[in-house]
Amino acid sequence: MTKIMRFSAIVTAAGHRWLAVILALTTAISLTGCNPQQFKTSAAQVPQLVVSVSSDPKTFNYILSQESPNVFGLTFKGLTTINGAGEIKPELAESWAFSDDKQRIVFTLREKLKWSDGQPLTADDVIFTYEELVFNKQIPNQFKDYLKIGSSGAYPKLRKIDDRRIEFILPEPFAPFLRTTAAPTDAVAILPKHILYESVTSKDSNGKPQFLSTWATDTNPAKIIVNGPYQIESYTPSERVVFRRNPYYWRKDAQGNPQPYIERYIWQLVENTDTSLLQFRSGVLDIVSASSTNFSLLKREEKRGNFTIYNGGPAFGTRFISFNLNKAKRNGRPLVDPIKSRWFNTVAFRQAVAHAIDRQTMINNLLRGLGKPQNSPIDVQTPYYLSPKEGLKVYDYNPARAKELLLGAGFKYNDNNQLLDADGNQVRFTLLSSAGSATADAMGSQIKQDLSKIGIQADFQPLAFNALTDKLSNTLDWECYLGALSGAVEPNQGANVWLPEGNLHTFNQALAGIEDREVADWEQEIGRLYIKGAQEFNEAKRKAIYAETQRISQEYLPYIYLINPLSMTAIRNRVKGIKYSALEGAFWNIYELKVTEK
Repeated sequence: MTKIMRFSAIVTAAGHRWLAVILALTTAISLTGCNPQQFKTSAAQVPQLVVSVSSDPKTFNYILSQESPNVFGLTFKGLTTINGAGEIKPELAESWAFSDDKQRIVFTLREKLKWSDGQPLTADDVIFTYEELVFNKQIPNQFKDYLKIGSSGAYPKLRKIDDRRIEFILPEPFAPFLRTTAAPTDAVAILPKHILYESVTSKDSNGKPQFLSTWATDTNPAKIIVNGPYQIESYTPSERVVFRRNPYYWRKDAQGNPQPYIERYIWQLVENTDTSLLQFRSGVLDIVSASSTNFSLLKREEKRGNFTIYNGGPAFGTRFISFNLNKAKRNGRPLVDPIKSRWFNTVAFRQAVAHAIDRQTMINNLLRGLGKPQNSPIDVQTPYYLSPKEGLKVYDYNPARAKELLLGAGFKYNDNNQLLDADGNQVRFTLLSSAGSATADAMGSQIKQDLSKIGIQADFQPLAFNALTDKLSNTLDWECYLGALSGAVEPNQGANVWLPEGNLHTFNQALAGIEDREVADWEQEIGRLYIKGAQEFNEAKRKAIYAETQRISQEYLPYIYLINPLSMTAIRNRVKGIKYSALEGAFWNIYELKVTEK
């Protein structure tokens, strides 16, 4: 499913598009106790990779995770997986079969699967994960939305056939279902029943499952039982996470040798991107993001430093500003000032703002030319993307057109070139972002400047992460925000953004306790099309359905899309077997990578 995403330039631990993230770069933690020489010495002892991450993991509990960086690309797998091209491949399940009506799928697990403690992994673990964890009303998680099928929002039902076979029974055909099983890329990973069952059935003093406090980051790593290629060996807060190869991981090469080949994987927690770059250049790290700020330097050093810069094309994910279109009330009081709400809910106003933002200058200044304008909620690298040549509406930088739209919608200008509404109110609002990101700060500053040219005063206000997320998901007390969402090949992974009741439908969020919420016709139509697209198995028809959702979203602009950086990473040449992907990053095939001396 789509997740809120950081604008991070730091490559995450395994190069995966990790479970996502927040609205901008969060403030990095201090680097303490990290002795680079220690890692160089260790490298001579066992094959290992050393990477940097920007902050500590927030939890070791896969079901409860909502942020990045997280450990789960290394530690937990689902029934299927996704390769670098976005194709679904077998993982814990060796095969699957659909019924003729597409409403029953039988998965067959691999023989002799085991958890990292040596215990068997069986169909009981699969059923436990879905029925006792994902579908449990007392356990909040982000997988529920993606597994709600059709207009009824019903969940699949599961039936154990035997220890290796599980049948999923769907309420209606659901084309994206296999992708919901392809963990850890925004899908359900299988967790151990023999370890976690008691935590689900036991309640704390508030009557909630003890599972909600299980596997926090203060847990002894030896108690974190996994099914992925690596297990957590140690965690030192603010310093590092060390992963050790899971001896019970199922993969073997053609000669029968166990995979992964690399024995140890180290997350080094760094202070900032400059520190990561310095440590990569000095030979401590094996990988670093090749961002717009460091690309020229890295390119000059590529040969001498014995590394390669990989370019995967435009990065997956969207970056945007969004206005609060919610007309609801809480306790009789409007969530948004009615005067500003009228502006925000005027389509011509949003279109004018889109025309007023100079995306190419943003690319030139912020990305140093290493990026592309963004015009769609669906990633350009997917087969579902609708190009401008095919009819996608785009908003080129055109302040004159922006003013024309505003005047046509009843706005006017005073003698100081300030934009006023028909009642004489100055058009002024607050643009929020997450504090601590130079990228978000630069984008916000330019947007403020661009809008001032058409008479709009945008007060740019970075907020602490917790304060910002509280406004977006709880109080709904916000006017406009600068944000980002993760991308995917499968459009339905954005269903939680586009369904009117989805948990990331932030521009008009449904929330318990609010009154008189209105859902616009275009908003309902996009939601209807997402349900229809999920039911359709014919690829040509699916493309046509999602093309229409892009036409509508670009006409009504609940999100005003901005720019997309190129996905680039510098990796040591001693790491062999890299198959770089903008979607899945550098180490999606970690199990087959090798490390050599040179």
